[in-house]
Amino acid sequence: MLKPGMFISDRYEIIDKVGSGGMADVYKARCHRLNRFVAIKVLKPEYSDDKNFVKKFRGEAQSAAGLSHPNIVNVYDVGDDNGLHYIVMELVEGITLKNFIERKGKLEVKEAVGIAIQIAMGMEAAHMNHIIHRDIKPQNIIISREGKVKVTDFGIAKATNSNTITSNAMGSVHYLSPEQARGGYSDEKSDIYSLGVTLYEMLSGQVPFAGDNTVSVALLHIQGEAAPLREIDPNIPLSVDRIVQKCMQKKPERRYLTASELISDLKRSISNPNGDFVVIPAATVSDSPTITISEDEVNHIKSATKMPGAGYDTSKDIFQNTDAGPDQEDSEEEEELDSVDPRIEKIILVGSIAAGVILTILIIFFVVRFFKLFPGSNNVPDDNTVVSTEDTTSTTDETSETIIIPSVVGLLLEDAEKILYARSEFLVINHEEEYSDDYESGKVIEQYPDDKAEVAADSEVKLVVSLGPEPFKIPNVYNYSDSQAVTKLEEVGLVVQHDYKYSDEIEEGRVIETNPPRDTSVVKGDTVIVIVSNGPEVKKVKVPNILGLSQEKAIETLEAAGLKKGEITSDYSETYSEGQVMSQSKSEGTETDSGTAINFVISLGSGVVDPETYEADIIINENPFDYPGDSGIVKVQLTQDGRTTTLLKDNLDYDSFPLDLGTYSSNSGSQGTLSLLIGREVDENGDGVVNENGKLIKYDEYDTSWSVGFTPVGQ
Repeated sequence: MLKPGMFISDRYEIIDKVGSGGMADVYKARCHRLNRFVAIKVLKPEYSDDKNFVKKFRGEAQSAAGLSHPNIVNVYDVGDDNGLHYIVMELVEGITLKNFIERKGKLEVKEAVGIAIQIAMGMEAAHMNHIIHRDIKPQNIIISREGKVKVTDFGIAKATNSNTITSNAMGSVHYLSPEQARGGYSDEKSDIYSLGVTLYEMLSGQVPFAGDNTVSVALLHIQGEAAPLREIDPNIPLSVDRIVQKCMQKKPERRYLTASELISDLKRSISNPNGDFVVIPAATVSDSPTITISEDEVNHIKSATKMPGAGYDTSKDIFQNTDAGPDQEDSEEEEELDSVDPRIEKIILVGSIAAGVILTILIIFFVVRFFKLFPGSNNVPDDNTVVSTEDTTSTTDETSETIIIPSVVGLLLEDAEKILYARSEFLVINHEEEYSDDYESGKVIEQYPDDKAEVAADSEVKLVVSLGPEPFKIPNVYNYSDSQAVTKLEEVGLVVQHDYKYSDEIEEGRVIETNPPRDTSVVKGDTVIVIVSNGPEVKKVKVPNILGLSQEKAIETLEAAGLKKGEITSDYSETYSEGQVMSQSKSEGTETDSGTAINFVISLGSGVVDPETYEADIIINENPFDYPGDSGIVKVQLTQDGRTTTLLKDNLDYDSFPLDLGTYSSNSGSQGTLSLLIGREVDENGDGVVNENGKLIKYDEYDTSWSVGFTPVGQ
């Protein structure tokens, strides 16, 4: 047994054991060459000397190594080291679907269908590479911490072109297809059956067939009928119930023929849950007769003892289940159906011989009838009777027996029907409609049976006809950046063109609107015009004359001209009366951009002291500096009647206080407020900077102000 810290092939460092199956143990390891965590499946020592087991083990890797899909666990490497045979795989941390179902009891319909779609997509990728899983079950499905569904354990998968008919079914018995339970040939449709059982369990919380032992469960797969899901839970939609029924048909040809068809119906069930669109093909005459098993034989099979498993279950083989404890791991041992009872094999052999005899008799009968070998029969052809030997039909003098179905995919429905009826007027042609991005409206997307299939002349033919691309609503890209909007619209298949407009509300480069507007129904390939903002439209305006106007009137005049008020200051003027605009930053008639701020100065009057004025002695006793040696630029301001006058602006220090400013005269009233500001030099990028005598100064208001009382002069 490997222990933490040990190395395999001088590359993989063992971190911990995370799972064990019948043939292999699974470890979490670190790949030091690529510096990543991986899962390593190591063949158990007792099987390492068995060439058949080693061959099967390596075959597992060869089957899965060529698969690369988001819903399949990746195989990275395969090798051996001092007798240890191993496979290196992607490490997926999460929980098995089996544990997920056990925790929740049963899943919501949309949740279950979503998981089934991802499983089917993984199966589809495997089937396209001629790989059949043969052991689809919840224990082999991992749901990662990110919610991604991955199919794992291709331990019994084989290339489909090997045409191997297994003598024992190695998957878990509850999910075996009938043909696997019989020990017969299995193909892609066997995986579809197992997925149907898995979906049944997700929706109902229970497997469709349960028994006392593996053989009795296998017999139920062959002979029994599962309770419909809607009988268990009436809230399960009709379409989903029908999909599960079609997956679990006893005869493979009545199931979905490909995983792609199953995915299509699963997706359609989400948008049309109660639609009756699932078509289960009618039962056809089997190549072999039905075998009736006697009651004694059934009892013998049901009482058969389950034989030791040759397969192995890797429910937790290639991931670390952080939620599972030791007890839970013990409880997840899987039943395996490892061999078919010899009595069943004998019955199948006898049935096959009987089928051969019956088939020979039927061939002789039809040959005799076709060529009318018995004289005296009313069916003897005369000179005017023509017997067709073409491969498209095999006829008698009455009606067609069989026909070869032609391909009508890509044809208009009317043309397709004409071609089919030309083969046989007795055909029953039904059609349904689906949206398609690949075929224009009215053309056939799919047909069943497929072309070149030989069917009875009065068979049913199903055609799926295109409605054209499926309409959808234009996404809302208002106020997106131009590049974001283009990406979002092109992702849904729309062709994007541009137009530009000025906007005072939407900043430059962002989307104002689309044409057609958002939420309008469109289809892939339609053109949408994205209207992008150029920002506010800039206009040139002339500066009006505001000299002599009051502050309020000046602001009103500027706004009427499309301009804004700027900084408003005040000063003494010999020309303009107090309260009037005495100067403006841009002269009358100057052209400038609309929205420009115009600064102006309000007159404080002439500044001449009237003999009848008020006066006060102004002394600042409180020292704004904390310690001797402190200094700064000190500005002292007096505010009266809403007007502020600077009394002092000088570089002072701690010893300058108390500060005597002398007597100050005013005609503005008897009260005022004195405030003190301390300035400091700042760099050229300083916030709130004013220019003082060539220096950049920023003032901070001292946290104390004083009330000043004035007395009339002469009192």
